[in-house]
Amino acid sequence: MNKAAIQGGLEVAAKMVDERTLGLMQAGANSEEFGARLGQMALEFAFNDVWKRPGMAARDRSLVTLGILIGLRQTDELKIHVAAALRNGVTVQEIEETILQSTIYAGFPAATAAYRVAINVLREAGHLK
Repeated sequence: MNKAAIQGGLEVAAKMVDERTLGLMQAGANSEEFGARLGQMALEFAFNDVWKRPGMAARDRSLVTLGILIGLRQTDELKIHVAAALRNGVTVQEIEETILQSTIYAGFPAATAAYRVAINVLREAGHLK
């Protein structure tokens, strides 16, 4: 476990996730409980090593991530990343366009599930009525 990389991952995550999620991530980063290592690896690799890379802006990484999660029908993770995308500067229109673009390649069932998730997150964030 690389504590410096975990701390770097927490710094990136702090810009992307809500306080509750960040608190859970921080608690897991300092835990030795069952499953904690998976979260630590996510902080080290995903948030520190990949999200911090200079080759692509966070907003663009968010759009790529949304498309992948839509295609994989990972609605739990999609909920987190729709909110993160907003924090990374992605607009509501860009989220909708990403879902529409994903429809072509991932299919209507995946897009419909993504719309349900996005609508809920966007309503909670005050972007939709």
